Amino acid sequence: MAPIIEIQNVTKEFKVLNRREGLKGSIRDLFSRNYKIVRAVDNVSMTIEQGEIVGYLGPNGAGKSTTIKMMTGVLEPTSGQILVGGNVPYKNRTKNAQEIGVVFGQRSQLWWALPLVESFKILRDIYQIPEKNYQEMLDFYQSLVDIQPILHKPVRQMSLGQRTLSDILAAFLHDPKIVFLDEPTIGLDVSMKAKIRTLVQALNQEKKTTVILTTHDMGDVDALCRRIVIIDKGKMLYDNDIDHLKSFFGSYRTLKIRVEGELKAQAQAIQKELPEFPVTADEEWISILVDEDKAKVIDVLGRLQSSCRITDMQLQEISSEDVIKKIYEEGVK
Repeated sequence: MAPIIEIQNVTKEFKVLNRREGLKGSIRDLFSRNYKIVRAVDNVSMTIEQGEIVGYLGPNGAGKSTTIKMMTGVLEPTSGQILVGGNVPYKNRTKNAQEIGVVFGQRSQLWWALPLVESFKILRDIYQIPEKNYQEMLDFYQSLVDIQPILHKPVRQMSLGQRTLSDILAAFLHDPKIVFLDEPTIGLDVSMKAKIRTLVQALNQEKKTTVILTTHDMGDVDALCRRIVIIDKGKMLYDNDIDHLKSFFGSYRTLKIRVEGELKAQAQAIQKELPEFPVTADEEWISILVDEDKAKVIDVLGRLQSSCRITDMQLQEISSEDVIKKIYEEGVK
């Protein structure tokens, strides 16, 4: 069986005007032909199989949104080839749109003043969903999350979490082959994040829907993605599973300590004592990311005992979030 998405040596360039400062510069820019070429996506290749959930990660400005816009048919690549469900997206936009679902940030596809069920009915007619399939999908949604309290509620009266949940339900309503989720849990509380992750996972398993997830929340990645793709400055840095990625940083351990005194002030003092290791603090713990190729954890503890009083400690493997941070900063060696 052919992959559901095939991307081969895709590059996307934009022509950007070199703008000048001040009023005179703005007037001159009206007649200027002084452009520069910005390469947003640089020779990216990957294949994605039906039913995968893939985390597409990278810092802001890495090229994630540009890649997704090419996969959805909004943008045409400068060079290279993209096939989504056997279609060239920018040449077959209507057919491609029928076979994908999209949730982009805070841009809702629901009708603001209408109850949710009326938006669902409009989408049913747009996608020409048979009534039997539509009712089965609503019943399936009800079995996953209790949608009755929001089904007859106008979208404008919903909380952010309820709107996000409703947008995700709308994206899956026509049983698409692929759904693109862009930061689906941004700004949500812990309870709603867990509900949305459970929903996406259940829809993926039941319908075999391929999901492409872009997010900065590593909780989403750990909960949903077996495979991650990392892009930075338009170039692909990594394409494999998260456990394989951690093997690149096997010598790293996170040392978590509790100390007497105010945590943030103590963390700043520890950072001065250990300038070679990143130090962070939350409400309970000070975390030190120790590279044991540079110093053993026991030696780090010895250095700390001379400058602070440790009341409790934990030792953890490097977290997914720290791995991704290291990739952004250093790349995969």
